[in-house]
Amino acid sequence: MDIFQFIGFLGMICIVLAYFFLQIGKMTSADLSYQFINLAGAILLIISLFVHFNLGSFLIEVFWIFITLYGIFKIYKDKREVKE
Repeated sequence: MDIFQFIGFLGMICIVLAYFFLQIGKMTSADLSYQFINLAGAILLIISLFVHFNLGSFLIEVFWIFITLYGIFKIYKDKREVKE
């Protein structure tokens, strides 16, 4: 296994663990930790895809990143509105 496959493997572990924690109730989609684990996983997978390119996987990770960034933005926005 080369370094880029290992990086992709770590990314996959991040995404699967975040989803598992969501399913067992240890995290919610409103937890920043859930969002950041997803973001890290997607970024790691994109890094691995620069070397072992697959268009379908690349596109899903790009969308995953944008959706996760939206989730992070929404959490911060909701927290700001509660303070007001």
